[in-house]
Amino acid sequence: MSQPTAAPDPAVGADTAPGPEAASGPAGPEPSPRQRRDFRRFMTSHVCNELGNSITYVALPLTAVLTLHASAWEAGLLAAAESAAFLLLGLPAGAWVDRMRRRDVMIAADLARAVLLTAVPVAWLLDAHSMPLLYTVALLLGCARLFGDVADQSYLPTLVGRSTLIEGNSRLETVRSGAELAGPGVAGFLVQLLGPAGTLAGQAVTSLMSAALLGRIEAREERPARPPSGRGGLLPEIREGLHHVLRHPVLRLIALSTASVNLCLSGAFALETLFLTRTVGLPPAAVGWVLATAAVGSVLAALVTQRLSRRVGAARLTWLSLLAAMPFGLLLPLAEEGWRLGLFVLGALVQSAGVTTYNICQVAYRQTVCRPHLLGRMTATMRFLVWGTLPVSGLLAGALGELVGVRGALWILTAGLTLTPLILLCSPLRRMRDFDQSAQ
Repeated sequence: MSQPTAAPDPAVGADTAPGPEAASGPAGPEPSPRQRRDFRRFMTSHVCNELGNSITYVALPLTAVLTLHASAWEAGLLAAAESAAFLLLGLPAGAWVDRMRRRDVMIAADLARAVLLTAVPVAWLLDAHSMPLLYTVALLLGCARLFGDVADQSYLPTLVGRSTLIEGNSRLETVRSGAELAGPGVAGFLVQLLGPAGTLAGQAVTSLMSAALLGRIEAREERPARPPSGRGGLLPEIREGLHHVLRHPVLRLIALSTASVNLCLSGAFALETLFLTRTVGLPPAAVGWVLATAAVGSVLAALVTQRLSRRVGAARLTWLSLLAAMPFGLLLPLAEEGWRLGLFVLGALVQSAGVTTYNICQVAYRQTVCRPHLLGRMTATMRFLVWGTLPVSGLLAGALGELVGVRGALWILTAGLTLTPLILLCSPLRRMRDFDQSAQ
């Protein structure tokens, strides 16, 4: 599907919460030149940020494996540290973001990433690098990512308008998937050329570029209004976000389904680098390219999801994407050197396509049914529920790797993934073609 030449309309529906059908409805008025420029800068900042994140995703565990000779348990612990912020700070982060200008939060997160990514090469030059340092950097990078992502998803409806959220999310997923496609290959090449520490230093630059681009967006946000007298305080605001998600018959099942997928999928991710380097025997550059080719599925899915949602129905596509894609994960642990490496690529490619399609549909739905003043808390609550499993996932992967070996751990985790679509099959989504008001 070719992308539209004009940016989505940032002015449509910024202060209202129309029914879910608006997520895939007709586009709003033609955007102004300033609105187009703002959206291009927002998209370009995503290119810098997502490419940097994708390279860091490979370079940080390679730093642990190649420089510090990390074990399977240490690799799992590093993965857990990267995602611990979503469990520890996920709920209050949404309330805090709803009190601030979201673009300012994204800029601050980019600057924090730049500082943290510089710390690792500096420690390496001073001969002070260690696994505790990597755990600390990974934990703080996760905190920056948490606040940046919550602000990002909360800012998008204001920038593109609620009538084009499927299109806006598809464009962002195209950027994200393209970065995932290029990032691991570039990371493997850079790690082999510059070493892990030098590669991480380069990613600080992409974070600074992202901050600069966000700073050039001309549209200005109003400072969010403080809660009415008697209703202030962090705990009541957190409770309001939790109630919105947990009392909604579709959102709570989406949260449960996504949490289950993340538990198994992120565990497999935590062991992929170790599996490909030590079990399969690939050099760093080859590991990067294998992981990069898997992201082709995400790119293709991001390009066709809007068309598929119109033909199949957004609600139906949400569960069907997982049902069709997750069993392909069983190909991952079959990988060996030679032609069987292609089984890993195929399995990861189809899985990535399914997860990307699922994410585009369910995120657009979440953004549409939520009132603007609750977007940060809704997003943070969902992140807490669905990404709060990631630290557990990393620890589970590390423990399984020690107990049954890395390949055996992959078998267990990918088998679990094949069962995750059953949650949505038992939900109201199974009887719906599109998202509608009856599910609210």
